[in-house]
Amino acid sequence: MPENPPVPWEYCLYIPNDLRAVTVSRRTLRLILTVHGLIRLADTAELLATELIANAVLHAKGPAALRVNWAAGVLRLGAWDADPEPPEPPRPLEELGDAEDGRGLALVRACDQWGWQPLSRNGSRGKLVWCELAAA
Repeated sequence: MPENPPVPWEYCLYIPNDLRAVTVSRRTLRLILTVHGLIRLADTAELLATELIANAVLHAKGPAALRVNWAAGVLRLGAWDADPEPPEPPRPLEELGDAEDGRGLALVRACDQWGWQPLSRNGSRGKLVWCELAAA
């Protein structure tokens, strides 16, 4: 008997502007992926979510949110923050050399798909920076 296709789902974790929220987000993401049978994506997804949420907490003044969406075999991770300005364009990893920072968005850029878009929440302007991982 053929298996039923996986049902799409989405989670959103609202977080304060606090560096500890990065760890909370990472651990929550691993739990979400584990209960949905996607543990094989957890290590890469954690790394990407850590970069997205760390940027949101470090560069924006206000709350943030981690959005996790699964549909059609694609995991989409996104970080919303209250700063409507676009993120700095990522530099290719090979250009960064021994630089201490700047790797986060370069890692996100290496994903199957990534981008950013303006996004308001509760009347506050902001943006969503996102990336996608295919399950295959």
